[in-house]
Amino acid sequence: MLLLSLTWYEMISVSLANGEPAITASIMAPSDLHIVKHEFGVILSWNSNITEEMETYYVKYILIYKFNTAKEITERLQEKEKMIRLGLHSGFHAKVKTQLLSKETEDIIKESNWTEFTYNAPPVYIQNFSCIIYNISHLNCTWDIKTEAPEDAQYFLSYRHSREEFQCQLYLTNAKNKNIGCHMKEVYFNQANKIRFNITVKELGNSSENRSYYKKFTPQSLEKLNPPINVSVSLENRSVKINWKPPPTIGSAKKNCFTYQVKITDLEPVDVSEEEYVHPVHDPAKQYVVQVRAKKITCISNKIWSEWSEPVFINDEYKDNKMNTWKLLILILFPSMIFTGGLLIFLCRRYKCIDPIRTPIPHPSNRIRIWLASDAALCQQEYGLVPQIPDMLFISDLSTPVTELCFNTSEVNMHSEIILVPLEKNQHKGINY
Repeated sequence: MLLLSLTWYEMISVSLANGEPAITASIMAPSDLHIVKHEFGVILSWNSNITEEMETYYVKYILIYKFNTAKEITERLQEKEKMIRLGLHSGFHAKVKTQLLSKETEDIIKESNWTEFTYNAPPVYIQNFSCIIYNISHLNCTWDIKTEAPEDAQYFLSYRHSREEFQCQLYLTNAKNKNIGCHMKEVYFNQANKIRFNITVKELGNSSENRSYYKKFTPQSLEKLNPPINVSVSLENRSVKINWKPPPTIGSAKKNCFTYQVKITDLEPVDVSEEEYVHPVHDPAKQYVVQVRAKKITCISNKIWSEWSEPVFINDEYKDNKMNTWKLLILILFPSMIFTGGLLIFLCRRYKCIDPIRTPIPHPSNRIRIWLASDAALCQQEYGLVPQIPDMLFISDLSTPVTELCFNTSEVNMHSEIILVPLEKNQHKGINY
C-alpha cells in the first residue's frame, strides 16, 4: 500500500550575481511516486516536475528514509529513483525534495517542499538475524521466528559470495523442529566482495506463498578474531613488558587495523593500539596474570571482540630466579653433606667406633645352666610341686603362701587359671590352665 502526501512549494525570484538567469517559476515537489519490487527490496521512483528553465542548474534530490526500528538515512541523488533494500524490515517511511544548485559554486538556489510517503511491505516472519565468522573458515547464523508466523512455515538459508551460491550445511532447530540457525565450515570469503544472505520462508501448505528476505554484510564486519598469538612477558626495572602478535584474519592484516585490550589481575582492561604494553609491577613477589584480546576497528567497523588469550604469569621469571637460588644452594650443600658423611664413615671404620654396638650378647655357660636347673629342682622338691603332669598341678601344703611358691615358667602358662584345693578331700581335682 502506498500513501502519498504531496505539497507545492512556491519560490520567489532570485537575482544571481554570476549572470545565471533568474528563475521566476516555482518548483513543484516530486510527484507520482511508485514502488516496483526488486530481487533485493523495492525501487522507489518519482516525477521531478523540472522545467526547461530549471535544467540550466544542477538538479539534486534529497531522500530521507527510515525503517521501523532504525535511524534515518539521508542520501543526495542525481537520479529520480532509489533501490531500497528492505532486508528483514516490513516497510519504511520516506520523504523526498528537489534542489537546484549553481553550476559554478554548487550553492543551493532553490528547493521544493517535501513529499512524504509510507510503504508497507508484506509481513516478515523472522527477526534478530545475525551471523558470525570465526576460525577463518566457520560461519554461524541464527534468527528468531515471530509469533505471527504460520505454523506450517519452514525456513531455509543460503548465501551468495563471489558469484557463487552456497546452501546451508547443517541447520539448528527448535523444539517445534523449525530451522532457527545454520552452521557451515570450510567456507572462505574474499574481503572485496560482500556476502548476500537469502532466507526463504516456505509455507508447506501453500507453495505459492514462499517469501525471501535478503541481507548483505561485509565479511570483515562479521569476523570474530582468534585471540592474539605469541603473548610473552619480560621484567624490566620493576616493570613488565607484554608483547604479542595479531591473530590471522580474513581481511587486511595491517598493524593499524587492530585494536587490543590488555587485562591484568585485579585491574580494568586497558585499550592498546600497539602490539606491546608496559605496566609497572608494584609487588614483585606477587604473581600477576596477563591476557590479551583483539578486534578490528580502523580498517573496518567491527564490534566483536576475540576471546581472551591463554593466561600468562608475569612473575614467572621472579619465581624462576627464586628456584635457581634454591638449586644453587642445593648444589653447594649436597656435595658438602656427601663429603662430611664419607669422612664420618671413614673415621668410624678406622677407629672401630661402632664395634661395641655390633657385638652380640653372649649365651650363658654350661655351669650357669646346670646351676639354674638344680636350683629349680630343689625349689620343686621343697614345696612338693609335681610339674610332670602338664594338665594338673597339685599343691600339698595349703598353709604355705602362694607368693612363696616357685614355679618353672616353662611348665606353667601365664594365662592359666590356678585353683588351690586340699589333697585329702580333692584327690581328683586340679588346676586347669
